Amino acid sequence: MADNKFAAYICAGCGIGDTLDIAALEKIAQKECKMAAVKSHPFLCNQEGVQIIKNDIANEGVTHLCIAACSRRAKTEAFAFADACVSRANLREGVLWVVAAGAEHDEVRQEMAEDYLRMGCAEVKKMKQPAGNPDKAINRTILVVGGGMTGMTAAIEAAEAGYAVLIVEKSAALGGFARQLWKRVPFAAPYAEAQPTGADELAARVSGHARIKLHLNSTLAETAGAPGRFQVKIAQESGSVTEVVVGAIIQATGFSAYDINKLPQLGGGQANVVDQAGLESLARNAALAGGVIKRADGKEVNRVVFVQCAGQRDASGQHLSYCSGHCCATSIKQATYFKDANPLVDTVVIYQDLRVPGMGEDFYRSAQDKGVVFTKGTVSKVSGGGSCSVTFKDLILDEEATLVADLVVLATGQVPNAGTDMELWNQVSTDADNGDEAAKTRQQELRAASVLKLAYRQGPDMPQFKHGFADSHFICFPYETRRTGIYAAGPTRRPMDLDQAMTDATGAALKAIQAVENAAAGRAAHPRVGDLSYPIVRLEGCTQCKRCTVECPFGAIDEDERRFPQFNEQRCRRCGTCMGACPVRVISFENYSCDTVGMQIKAVNIPDEFEEKPRILILACENDAYPALDMAGLQRLTYSAYVRAIPIRCLGSVNTVWITDALSSGYDGVMMMGCKKGDDYQCHFVKGSEMAYYRLSKIEDTMKQMSLEPERVQSHEIAITDNARVARLIDDYVAQIKEIGLSPMKGFG
Repeated sequence: MADNKFAAYICAGCGIGDTLDIAALEKIAQKECKMAAVKSHPFLCNQEGVQIIKNDIANEGVTHLCIAACSRRAKTEAFAFADACVSRANLREGVLWVVAAGAEHDEVRQEMAEDYLRMGCAEVKKMKQPAGNPDKAINRTILVVGGGMTGMTAAIEAAEAGYAVLIVEKSAALGGFARQLWKRVPFAAPYAEAQPTGADELAARVSGHARIKLHLNSTLAETAGAPGRFQVKIAQESGSVTEVVVGAIIQATGFSAYDINKLPQLGGGQANVVDQAGLESLARNAALAGGVIKRADGKEVNRVVFVQCAGQRDASGQHLSYCSGHCCATSIKQATYFKDANPLVDTVVIYQDLRVPGMGEDFYRSAQDKGVVFTKGTVSKVSGGGSCSVTFKDLILDEEATLVADLVVLATGQVPNAGTDMELWNQVSTDADNGDEAAKTRQQELRAASVLKLAYRQGPDMPQFKHGFADSHFICFPYETRRTGIYAAGPTRRPMDLDQAMTDATGAALKAIQAVENAAAGRAAHPRVGDLSYPIVRLEGCTQCKRCTVECPFGAIDEDERRFPQFNEQRCRRCGTCMGACPVRVISFENYSCDTVGMQIKAVNIPDEFEEKPRILILACENDAYPALDMAGLQRLTYSAYVRAIPIRCLGSVNTVWITDALSSGYDGVMMMGCKKGDDYQCHFVKGSEMAYYRLSKIEDTMKQMSLEPERVQSHEIAITDNARVARLIDDYVAQIKEIGLSPMKGFG
């Protein structure tokens, strides 16, 4: 601390100087916060203002600085100083723009600004300049698991960007599911005709690329390590094993068609009732023979009926509950196979809702022009055999109908080739750990069935959603999974068509490139891209409770031979969930710790009970809740000046000591604002919100001991678009606190 020099810089721009008393803020920074240098500027973010700060860092020895101006989410490039620790006091979005105008609010507005300045100065005094992970991992090779269209596209994109790529494909040839297709849904104008798949051409391009190495007839035998240094064993069909080191992994293992035999009521397993993959096989055989599509028994097809959503969008829980996305367009494509060969063939598509993403509407119109009939209905029974029949309710005419057909095609949907069901793995592993021999055998079987063969304490494959798709959020963190440096692409991530899968592959390749470059620089991969901090633990204070190892959503913490936590920094997302989990507070980051937040909480000036000015602490997730607060300011939505908001990395990083310290020091309430939890979660760190709610459920006993009402602590799920709602929640809560009464703990802090 002796070599540190602290400075505060206050901006008067954007109306801040017109509304707030800048001189009073300067005095607080000097006298109360003991900042060695305090300067104000009319527009701190302009070239002159930024240069003042740079000069102080270079010539005056400033190492830590608090910038009191706009939100930390604004002017990030202007206020990025690599050689100094920086905190931000949010005077613009957090004070000026959210406190109602008028002289009657001047006092509380100024108090709010002064508190935020105190908080910013207190935070930076507890920060250290991160030097980056000293254990840098520099391998930049990208491993692609799966050689279908998704995997080949990812490989080509990464190779063309200059990276070495390994493809591991379990079969003897590249192409995957696309090799079974005769043609694909159109992906180029005019979107009127089915087009060649391009699989052979792409496979030839991949095979001949100088930066791509193929491992055909191969699977993964083991995957260990972390971004930049994954140690992978590749097992060949011959029995030989090749060991390689790679920087990132893309799982592009595709999908399998839902088992048609599970749909006996729709004719599954009966003659002349096929799924879409089966029809593609018939179409390819016909093309090779130079004839028209015929049934398996050789009979020509004069009428074909396509049944959509076969075993999909099923509310009973027996089949797939989701829509597979591609099936409607695929049936349109297959109907045109018949119409293009013989316009007299009757083709009927029975659908519940016709879903054709992209330019599929043009393709649908083209099929109509060719005479394909589309009927909205719900199919109740399909009979196969020499003469097939389809019984359905016509939803337009509201009557039962039956169609006779030579061939029935069921759109059965996609089942991801994701490997081991991790929920089942966890159940079996618990029994195996308790000595159940049958469970141990089952555990070995599940490991053998896994795709990645991960040597992680959390199991051999990536966590999955309840339907088996990789746990990769399509909005918050597409392609990313809970295994840092391992990415999902194509139908193993979510249901999609071929065009979407190839686009998906490009996104996953870019994420993989980002991961290897960040690992090489000792930085976080995502979502805190570029963060040089990493978790530090004081082992002498550790009680070996294992909460950090169990609660880490990303498998970044193991145990050493002494049963102390062992951090794998390359896997770490810097969410701080481990910090929130630690009951003895021995886990921290250089620029984010129990102290950086705790000192902000303590820095707030708490009025006594006679002033009748509540103080409410907001702990707001930096990914959704804090941006929502900022957006409220940008839209000039006002809310109470009695709140003090602290952005936190994730609700999972909240240590309960922050809440108890706040309440014991006289805060009247605490609001926790995090992302949505549950099956359709929006938490960027997956389990952070869920863990926070679990911990919060245990704080009621503490509040009872403090003789405080449980209503004084609230949690809310906030989306990034909830700017109006968040302002309303604050005002409603302040009103509730006033009704409950101010905290009896005032004066005891």
